[in-house]
Amino acid sequence: MPREVRPASPDQADFLRELLSAGLMIDTGVPGVYGHGEVFERLRERLDARLSREAASRGALKLRFPPVLPRHQLESSGYLTSFPHLAGTIFSFEGDESGAAEQAERASRHGDWSEYQAMTDVTLMPAACYPVYPAIAQRGPLPPGGVFVDAGGSWVFRHEPSLDPARRQIFHQHELVRIGEPDAVLEWRAEWASRGLELLQGFGLAAALDRANDPFFGRRGRMLAANQREQELKLELLVPIAGPEPTACASFNHHLDHFGSTYGITLADGGTAHTACLGFGHERIVLALLRTHGLEPATWPEKVRTQLWD
Repeated sequence: MPREVRPASPDQADFLRELLSAGLMIDTGVPGVYGHGEVFERLRERLDARLSREAASRGALKLRFPPVLPRHQLESSGYLTSFPHLAGTIFSFEGDESGAAEQAERASRHGDWSEYQAMTDVTLMPAACYPVYPAIAQRGPLPPGGVFVDAGGSWVFRHEPSLDPARRQIFHQHELVRIGEPDAVLEWRAEWASRGLELLQGFGLAAALDRANDPFFGRRGRMLAANQREQELKLELLVPIAGPEPTACASFNHHLDHFGSTYGITLADGGTAHTACLGFGHERIVLALLRTHGLEPATWPEKVRTQLWD
């Protein structure tokens, strides 16, 4: 059964029409899946470059990964326990010629051809930080002080179709990851929460920092969400875009030793590493800029333009 599409508010629907009409976004016919026009993509690329410069100036190790994740890594991460409703798996044809012909015939009339598909060894990327942890674990014990990784603006997928232009099924998440001693990781998250707030406010956005929780699945998920909020494991930078409520444009997550234990990431002294990550949503920040300052970047305030065109 197809996932129910989340409706849009009147303001969100109007904003989406404006974006499509202006050629900033390109409709694909699937809710939450859009192409980018030249102006939108240039803004996104400049944001990506600005975030990477911020990370590089503070000693980040630059790593890049494809937008697919080995299935065994997804299975090990615990994602399917917490977010089975958001995961996207990749299937492919593995049949014979007659099966291929039948699949093509059914597909040509938009029938059900799923029985001819088999699960592959890769899944769509659910969060851009996920490949970082096993990659760092492969290097052996961390150096003193741990590591800071810029994983860049990778495509990520969440199966939550919506008519809100700021809630997409596939989007760019610029991920920064800190791995190290517990106190150092917490200090880093606090530092970047402040820096992220300053950055978005420097773009002229009405950003605010608040506690949050992930959309965990099921009854157990409600308990996990309450615990996450109580321990302040997740913070978000909220910015008004077009909804009745502000939209999360960046999140700051403290995982404690979950990924350190899962992948065997050890500190220089042999202890288990703690981790934290920061994800900036490229598309949401660009949408917030367009909504706040107008659809023509050439008319934006100079102090905002210089933040992206320096």
